[in-house]
Amino acid sequence: MREFKVVVLGSGGVGKSALTVQFVSGCFMEKYDPTIEDFYRKEIEVDGSPCVLEILDTAGTEQFASMRDLYIKNGQGFLVVYSITNHQTFQDIKTMKEQISRVKGADKVPLLLVGNKVSKIYN
Repeated sequence: MREFKVVVLGSGGVGKSALTVQFVSGCFMEKYDPTIEDFYRKEIEVDGSPCVLEILDTAGTEQFASMRDLYIKNGQGFLVVYSITNHQTFQDIKTMKEQISRVKGADKVPLLLVGNKVSKIYN
């Protein structure tokens, strides 16, 4: 079975863990505990073939920024999350993208940008 390593990156408090847990388990996290690092596996189907996503949910705080190079080195694709309620988290993406390009040694890498917390605006 094919495996894909996906790294979830973003500033602290943007909802990386809530998004990841909801995708993997279908449950919304009501309680938030800041993440240092969590690892998930989910079987999915791609082009009619089963495969496994290995998802690494990373810490968003600068305290753990030095660990990002290792996460990025091992990642095959990246989910970069920002909060639509906090413009600074969108600005932080530029630095993350530059770091991904530097560590991977390529300008083009599979990356999906997610604007999160839309429910905070409409609730």
